[in-house]
Amino acid sequence: MSAHPWWKGRRGEWYVGMQAVLFGLVIFGPTGTGLPAWPSPLAAIATPLGLALVAIGGLIAAAAALKLGPNLTPLPHPKDDSTLVDTGLYGLVRHPIYCGLILAALGWALYVQGWLTLAWALVLLVFFDIKSRREEAWLLARFPAYADYRRRVRKLIPFLY
Repeated sequence: MSAHPWWKGRRGEWYVGMQAVLFGLVIFGPTGTGLPAWPSPLAAIATPLGLALVAIGGLIAAAAALKLGPNLTPLPHPKDDSTLVDTGLYGLVRHPIYCGLILAALGWALYVQGWLTLAWALVLLVFFDIKSRREEAWLLARFPAYADYRRRVRKLIPFLY
């Protein structure tokens, strides 16, 4: 038996709970009323750009989830019968679901023009970076080919990071 604290769960269950809290803050949390308004050039394009990012991010996350098929799990620990998926969107970025959700969260922040919402979206990005590190440790242990895949493909943002 591993020495995981009970609240973390053996397969990283606490990450799912924290992820839900962050999604709640992005979508339903305070937007930053009382802070200075967005500058007018940004405010004018924020709504349409935000909607576009929400749509694109949602499509990326949905397509990546479909590509995973039976391998899909909200937990960072891979399923016992999983296989390594490294084609399609997974050939562009190792965590396309996270990438799509980050884009959608940033898009939502632009749409509502909320400074706090933007901050929560950035916290979500940092969170997914941390969650993906744990996930990748488990993937490396399960799939020997993951090391080469990790060298070839960026983690969260295609061609950048």
